Amino acid sequence: MIIIHAEFNVDPAKHEAFLNEIQPLIEASRAENGNISYDLLKDTEVENKFTMVEVWQDQAAIASHNASDHFTSFVGKAGNFLNAPLQVKAYHGQIL
Repeated sequence: MIIIHAEFNVDPAKHEAFLNEIQPLIEASRAENGNISYDLLKDTEVENKFTMVEVWQDQAAIASHNASDHFTSFVGKAGNFLNAPLQVKAYHGQIL
């Protein structure tokens, strides 16, 4: 499995718009083949900081997700809501 953490530092003035825009991405991504989980988490210490924690079966599922209309549409708009560049980290995981 592959785990992705995408960190969003949201402009405080665009907080609600960000949440409204990302909700369809979450819902559609959860329905994709190969998706294990797709959750937006709010930082407890830094206001307006969120992390999307994604768990995918394999690289093929991620490639399909990255080409999806809901993903490309959100990525095209994401910069409008952020006050810092998006940070993305990927990890290989396995249940022990």
